[in-house]
Amino acid sequence: MARFLMKLSYDGCGYHGWQKQHNGISIQAVLERALETFAHTYIPITGAGRTDAGVHALGQYAHFDYQGRMQPEQMLLAFKRYLPNDIKVLQILRVSPYLSARYQAFERSYRYILAKEITPFNRHYTGYLPHVNLSLAPMQTAALQLLGSHDFSSFGRANPEIPNHICDVLSLTITETAETYEFLITADRFLHNMVRRIVGTLANIAHFNLPPQTIDAILSDACPRQNLVTTAPASGLYLMDVKYPVMLLDESAEANILETLKR
Repeated sequence: MARFLMKLSYDGCGYHGWQKQHNGISIQAVLERALETFAHTYIPITGAGRTDAGVHALGQYAHFDYQGRMQPEQMLLAFKRYLPNDIKVLQILRVSPYLSARYQAFERSYRYILAKEITPFNRHYTGYLPHVNLSLAPMQTAALQLLGSHDFSSFGRANPEIPNHICDVLSLTITETAETYEFLITADRFLHNMVRRIVGTLANIAHFNLPPQTIDAILSDACPRQNLVTTAPASGLYLMDVKYPVMLLDESAEANILETLKR
């Protein structure tokens, strides 16, 4: 039995998110069905993150265990054959059996595209906040208050199963084009809806011409029920990349590798 790590991209429009569920089709379910078709047995696939319905990915990662003769190059071709055109496996690597796509990820990056105007052609691939007057400089200045390690309870959807709400935001940049504002954010981890709530909050700060210290007050409150925190639409969010310890990308890693990483 060997463990494999795949990198994939997908258009999230037609899916109810990454995770398998009873009320709709998911990215995970489609991938597992394709894998079962050519592996001739059911094999669970674990993703780096559970993206919501309508969220897209350019660099999602997932692992699975496979015992068979197919090599990564052959599996790539098989996935291409059995997957729909809105999901594409980009790379497959044989990795350490101790690597978990979800739990050993130490850095994740997202992009959010916020449209200035909604059109029939961008509505599935950008977010849009009606009746909100956006301005680049106030959002950029306020975004600086989010850098570093904070309790992001106010920016995450309440979830009693996740008691730790401390996240370390490594970078957050905002740029403007003729048609959009683009947010790039990298952190060691994210709470549920955290990126979308950050985008919505920065937009509100610009709209109401509030001081950047407003972010400090929201963080200090550590409560998801905030008047200024708006969850931006899922359609503008893209998972861009996930990083793992280099040692775990080596299939020959020894059994003590996890203890070494904790030091």
